[in-house]
Amino acid sequence: MYKEQGYFRAGLHTMKKKKKPDENMIRFLCKAARPQMLASCKAALFLLCACILTVSFVCPGIKANAQSDEENSTNLRLYAQSAILMDAGSGRILYEKNGHEKKPMASTTKIMTCILTLECGNLEDEVEVSSYAAGMPKVKLGIRQGETYKLRDLLYSLMLESHNDSAVAIAEHIGGSTEGFAEMMNQKARDIGCFDTFFITPNGLDATAQNEEGEVRVHSTTAADLARIMSYCIMDSPKREEFLTITRTPAYQFSSNGRSFSCNNHNAFLGMMEGALSGKTGFTGNAGYCYVGALQRDGKTYVVALLACGWPNNKSYKWSDTKTLMNYGLENYEYCSLADMRIREEELNPIPVEEGQTQRIGGKVFAQVTIAGKKGKKEPEGLLLSEKERIEVKKELKESLTAPVNEGEEVGTISYMVGDDVYGVDYIVTKERIDAIDFKWCFTKILENYIICW
Repeated sequence: MYKEQGYFRAGLHTMKKKKKPDENMIRFLCKAARPQMLASCKAALFLLCACILTVSFVCPGIKANAQSDEENSTNLRLYAQSAILMDAGSGRILYEKNGHEKKPMASTTKIMTCILTLECGNLEDEVEVSSYAAGMPKVKLGIRQGETYKLRDLLYSLMLESHNDSAVAIAEHIGGSTEGFAEMMNQKARDIGCFDTFFITPNGLDATAQNEEGEVRVHSTTAADLARIMSYCIMDSPKREEFLTITRTPAYQFSSNGRSFSCNNHNAFLGMMEGALSGKTGFTGNAGYCYVGALQRDGKTYVVALLACGWPNNKSYKWSDTKTLMNYGLENYEYCSLADMRIREEELNPIPVEEGQTQRIGGKVFAQVTIAGKKGKKEPEGLLLSEKERIEVKKELKESLTAPVNEGEEVGTISYMVGDDVYGVDYIVTKERIDAIDFKWCFTKILENYIICW
């Protein structure tokens, strides 16, 4: 061993002196250095793995934190478990926190009860009270079986004081029963585009129901659907003015059956912010505090919907969240008119038509086009956009047509988009009919050419 160590040192000394070592010495040095080389390789491999692991585990963390920081820069401190800020004019969701989670919504249900009654009922109708309606739990007006009330008075009771007995009396009058009225509510929700909502009661009390398949469903909605229903009530319903009149009334008095009643509006938000438009509170043990409200200012209309926004003693959380979301909307979004973005007819080029009849043989024919009226659902007049958002105009037009071409034939579209969402569509159609070349046309043109030549 000592001899080998000496031989190794001698070899190194020879290499330092730049002397040519003999063949035995080279073989020995290679053999002796092999363990050290393997150790070095192992160490290098270990360091490489450590680097890879560091990149794998640390870098994603850094990236995730960067994304989180970016998201948190617009995240708002909200108490509600589910929250939505919506552009009421377009239905765009401007801010969301678990906005599509299904939850019970308590008395915010009553905005649907109210708008459906306004659209389907006569406010001068006399409503007879059933024993079932009279037996509703608090909060209640105190109506009695066999009494009659004007439908108008019951709607004020419903929306200002959130009386549960008034809600059932209304539902039985309009729908024949609470079950019948619930079917009307659910159909209206679908018509509006709310497919995650299921109504069982007209007043929002916690309830479950079993369908024919045995599935148990809960009286529930999502913050997004609730905001969409309120947007419909104040923007699109033919009875929106009546809805706003009722929900903005500070106090209402009426008399019936020898008794006098006084209703005070419990929507405190109406006095909290300039432009506060409408709203409805709600609470049950399962739902917690809920709220849906609207605000209109500077040509902008916002709707806020909150579900599960605290439980007693946190009644004021809903007001804090509502103001936070409304202020966020007012400060970060500006109105952009779709009319200013629309392509005009004179900007559209005619489309060449193949095999179409022309004035002369060998001539070219083009289809003149125009912009037709809108189709389908109502389009917004404009959108609320942040400074980072833009309306993109996407035109799709056929490059050529083949005769025959009919007048009013659809040949393209112009879409107005924000991201992947389409908020407006113009349809491009032909102005006139262009017939295809046929035997009659060919014979006529040949004859015309023969006469001219002759």
